Amino acid sequence: MEINDDAASNLEQLLESLIKMVGKANKNVDSLQKRVSQLEWLIREQQLEIKERGPIQFYSRHPHESANKFPIHLE
Repeated sequence: MEINDDAASNLEQLLESLIKMVGKANKNVDSLQKRVSQLEWLIREQQLEIKERGPIQFYSRHPHESANKFPIHLE
């Protein structure tokens, strides 16, 4: 009977360890999902700001080059 008790005890410890590992993994996933949601929100806010400002153009430092040569439209 002592062998069965040891096996049962080992199995119980293993199960407890697995439960703790799964709990920690779930906590990490929740934390990552929260961070991803925050980043998605920031990206949407930046996109709205860019759309409100309109197209951005870079102008040449050289007066003989056309400013229309370097248009950048962010949409």
